[in-house]
Amino acid sequence: MRRAIVMGGSFAGLLAARVVSEFVDEVVILEPDELLGAGLGRGAPHRQQLHALLSMGHAQLERWFPGITRNLLTAGAQVGTGDAVQFYVDGTLKPPVPDSLMIGATRPLIENHVRQRVVGLPNVVWRVGLATGIRFTGSRVSGVRFTTRDGHSSVRAADCELGADLVVDAMGRASRLSSWLDDTGWDAPPVDRMRIDLGYATATFHRPASQPPPAVIAHSTPGPASAYQPTICEPGALAAVEGNRWSVVLAGYADYRPSADPDEFLARMRRCVAPIRSVANECVMDGDVHTFHFRESQRRNFMDLARFPGGLVAVGDSVASVNPIYGQGLTLAALQASSLFAHLRSGVSPHQAAWGYFRRAGVVVDAAWQVSATADLAQPHVKGPSPRGYRLLRWAGDKITAASVIDPLVNKAFMDVVHMREHPRALTRPSLLLRAARATVRPPRVRATPPLT
Repeated sequence: MRRAIVMGGSFAGLLAARVVSEFVDEVVILEPDELLGAGLGRGAPHRQQLHALLSMGHAQLERWFPGITRNLLTAGAQVGTGDAVQFYVDGTLKPPVPDSLMIGATRPLIENHVRQRVVGLPNVVWRVGLATGIRFTGSRVSGVRFTTRDGHSSVRAADCELGADLVVDAMGRASRLSSWLDDTGWDAPPVDRMRIDLGYATATFHRPASQPPPAVIAHSTPGPASAYQPTICEPGALAAVEGNRWSVVLAGYADYRPSADPDEFLARMRRCVAPIRSVANECVMDGDVHTFHFRESQRRNFMDLARFPGGLVAVGDSVASVNPIYGQGLTLAALQASSLFAHLRSGVSPHQAAWGYFRRAGVVVDAAWQVSATADLAQPHVKGPSPRGYRLLRWAGDKITAASVIDPLVNKAFMDVVHMREHPRALTRPSLLLRAARATVRPPRVRATPPLT
């Protein structure tokens, strides 16, 4: 290939540009925002929220950017392993997983390091522009139409067109690819939607040097449908990040979504598990509370199409975005990028329809959708569509979740799925279900957080 164009310069687009750079003379990243370090953010309003980089995401990041973990730690990121990575279910602390690893860093820090590595490649070009359409040559996409803008105003400077052998849609949830396909006589991919009405809010706190840096994630069973308020403890997460800060995120559904009121945020923190309560009581909030409303999970089913133009693929939220409370977004984007690499490495012409890529990417998308949708359907206000095998997955998930707070080996299997090291079907293995059944009939010996008062 002579040229590939990646429409969108956020995390998914950067990963896609990195893998495509192995096969092409020039990669052009087409992004409306200028390359201004941490200044990018208009296309991802949730960028200030606490993000999780799961174990598989970390492995993929190191695969494509060797040494980036060391660079992040030098920049102030924190790393949590073993006992420092704490998971709670309804206030109960789960057994530690010895080989667990989580990076504590804000998304801007991670994204800035990835961006520096990508644009530093000799065949990658960052170009400021807004994609406005795609060009066809026969049955394949052969270029992108875009608008450039002056860096200091919103006045349109020029309408441009650039040819390409491969075009990557990394424009996120708001991608206009479906309408472009429909306008040019191609079918748009059907879309699955699951309305979940999630709200979450993130705040940072000064972290004294004397405080150890654990990563804490607490999930809670929803309360009555009329209130959606958890009955034992508030769901949330805590991570030590760069700048000697704590980053805390709280979540809630429907009418129980958190607001930007600092006093309300602190009050909810004090109804969380002990590590999050301690931050509320002992640390000073740094800045504002940032809120975000995630209305629905969605995925575009490219493999359901009978035909698709060659020279075109989609990555990241342009394909699927699932409930962010499970922290799968960054890892899912990294796995899709690796799926694209495997497809291109197979030797298939980029001018042909990329069924091989969509099939590979579909495996990880389906896995992420199963995990999030199965859990979301437990919420009283969430209605289908149920994923394939939902009844079995829900039954197995309930058994495994109950046993995971008691049995370390069951918890290890559970966390392998959470961290996307294993497919959710691993939780339906008969031997694991038998072990979970045995664990749950014994009186549990667990450490618990007192109920809410």
